[in-house]
Amino acid sequence: MSLAEVTPVPSSDATASSVPPAPPRPPVARAFGAILWRDLFVAGKDIWFVLAQVLMTPLFMLFIFTQVLTMQGIVGAGFADILLPGTVALATFTTALQSVAVPLVKEFGFTREIEDRLLSPLPTALVAVGKLMVATLRGLFAAVVVYPLGALVVGSAPGGWSALPLSLVVVLLAGWVGAALGMTLATVLPLQRIQATFSLFVTPIIWTGCVHYPWQRLAEMPWFQVATAANPMTYAAEALRAAMAPHVTHLPISLCLLVLSGVAVAATAAALWAFARRAVR
Repeated sequence: MSLAEVTPVPSSDATASSVPPAPPRPPVARAFGAILWRDLFVAGKDIWFVLAQVLMTPLFMLFIFTQVLTMQGIVGAGFADILLPGTVALATFTTALQSVAVPLVKEFGFTREIEDRLLSPLPTALVAVGKLMVATLRGLFAAVVVYPLGALVVGSAPGGWSALPLSLVVVLLAGWVGAALGMTLATVLPLQRIQATFSLFVTPIIWTGCVHYPWQRLAEMPWFQVATAANPMTYAAEALRAAMAPHVTHLPISLCLLVLSGVAVAATAAALWAFARRAVR
């Protein structure tokens, strides 16, 4: 009798049963939460360095306009009620924009660090949404920091607890819009031109965003009034003035919230499309 006749041949069912099953994929919500927590943890490690870079301009702006120029009689004493809400909008918007744009430039660069996220059990859109959420929270944190510091600089704190709910809504919308625009820029523009383009993009946003002046007082300069109306930060600054200093001339709060919401939807759609397009390259 040969060896083949006495050696049992395992059946296909027995072979299949001996292979260990593949580990189950984690639920999408759990994977998304883990990545979001990791991003928040990493963001927390360098948040003070980022804030020091972003908040220097708003705080110095407040000091020069409300202290130096006021002392010289160039600017009126009530100018702080106009400038402080605009400064909070500026800090929120620019912090969120840079918090998502600068890391994406590195992650989509030569090292392709973004591959780790794209290989996770998440749709590509959720990877992008997680980055937008973290950047928005960093913008919110910037607003929470700059408001009391700015109030110390100018010597007054317009608004109060009654203005907190509306201000929180406006800040979250402004942060999301800034983050979505930052993601769009970082994923549409060529990597080698992003740094120069950021300067060309951020500078007009600062000076045409109604940070230093109410929109309605530009009636004598209609061309500049139209230019400021095209800047989404205008509506964030005007909405914060409506919440913190309602006695100051401002656009209707309903109009500001409507425009910010519409821009948030459009900018998010553009950011997700641009992120997915860059991710598959």
